[in-house]
Amino acid sequence: MMDPLQMEWAMNESFRALPSVEELLQNHTLRGYERKVGRAVVVDAVRASLDATRANIRAGHAAPMPALLIDDITARIEKSVQPTLTRVINASGVILHTNLGRAPLSQDALHAIQDTAASYSNLEYDLDAGERGSRYIHAEELIKKLTGAEAALVVNNNAAAVMFILRAFAEHKQVIVSRGQLVEIGGGFRVPDVLRESGAQMVEVGTTNRTRASDFENGINANTALLLRVHPSNFRVIGFTAEVSLEELSALGHKHKLVVVDDLGSGALLETTTYGLAHEPMPQESLRAGADLITFSGDKLLGGPQAGIIVGKKEFVEKLKAHPLARALRVDKLTLAALQATLLHYLKSEAAQKIPVWQMISAQLDVLEQRANVWCERWKKFGLDASVVDALSTVGGGSLPGETLPTRAVALQVSSPHAFMEKLRAQQPPILARIENNRVLFDPRTVLPHDESALLDAVESASRILAH
Repeated sequence: MMDPLQMEWAMNESFRALPSVEELLQNHTLRGYERKVGRAVVVDAVRASLDATRANIRAGHAAPMPALLIDDITARIEKSVQPTLTRVINASGVILHTNLGRAPLSQDALHAIQDTAASYSNLEYDLDAGERGSRYIHAEELIKKLTGAEAALVVNNNAAAVMFILRAFAEHKQVIVSRGQLVEIGGGFRVPDVLRESGAQMVEVGTTNRTRASDFENGINANTALLLRVHPSNFRVIGFTAEVSLEELSALGHKHKLVVVDDLGSGALLETTTYGLAHEPMPQESLRAGADLITFSGDKLLGGPQAGIIVGKKEFVEKLKAHPLARALRVDKLTLAALQATLLHYLKSEAAQKIPVWQMISAQLDVLEQRANVWCERWKKFGLDASVVDALSTVGGGSLPGETLPTRAVALQVSSPHAFMEKLRAQQPPILARIENNRVLFDPRTVLPHDESALLDAVESASRILAH
């Protein structure tokens, strides 16, 4: 065994043996890459590879052969010019997976995006009048028909919709909200932060678990502009609780000539109890309850693209349309194309058949079991320890907290579930499953039919890599 001085000498010798950046850049293979992707990309890869090599040498590893160093650099170059946003197969059983982009779009929505993107469109052109038109009409009329609202407006996302309303109607004024609704949802989005950034002054009333109409009334003063109800989205308070109904809040707001806003979040246009889930509040109900403005997302239970949808009374929506922020928060033609196609599914009463989110929610257990059995039999023939098990799917995406749907999943017994999951994520396309009871589970509910073949191949590929 070498003493510390010998080890240090050997390490320094390994460092001295490494080629310099300039020497590596003269390599024929790397010069070819430089012509294809540019010098800056190649230099970055060379430096990153040398840094990693030096770290390995400090850890006691030998310096790599020159050919292996070149291979590492070329692999880094190839990776650096690949898109970072990529298709992923979701076998986790979480339908609205926020980290995976929430709602996949319907085929009609995809075709609408393609048609709109590949050519010019009448985004802001009135074909009947032959003059400039409004981009808002492409979704507004459909939203009005589906919800019964007097008017509608589409912005970037639901957080933008809430902040926009607060800025337009309550800047430098007070907004009253129940203490039990000061939620934080994914990505650190907090209602108090939104209120503060909008320029409104937040007034908390009630307690975490119990708020009454009298709490709101006692908080109203001459500087109050708006009463806000926030859907809890990703949690549920149970036990000794009380909350103010939207009907009560609306009556109180109108009595004091205040704007009443309901932040629904998920935007369900179909009755969720039909599919064995708890009831999710719907914009139609909020309008009937008297709210002046309601906000919800386009990419949650609506099943469309990311968007914030505002519906409500015409006088308030028109004020928003005329506000300077409307242009800053407006959506582009591709979002409108996808949203219009998604809304048309609801108008044609085909949402459950054509929108992927609702196809997943409405999937029958016997169909899921049939798919799981096919996967299981193939993987068993391949030599994997596979079995079909009872499991639970979740809606996710800040919708229907705590609600699950029974499913049948395929469980793989592997020596290291976490290592197996890592190899699955390295596949093309990457696969996301979940670990339960030290087994890797694949839920067919969230695997789109056209992804099945790739999933089956990827699992076998990952197992081969681990076996060697």
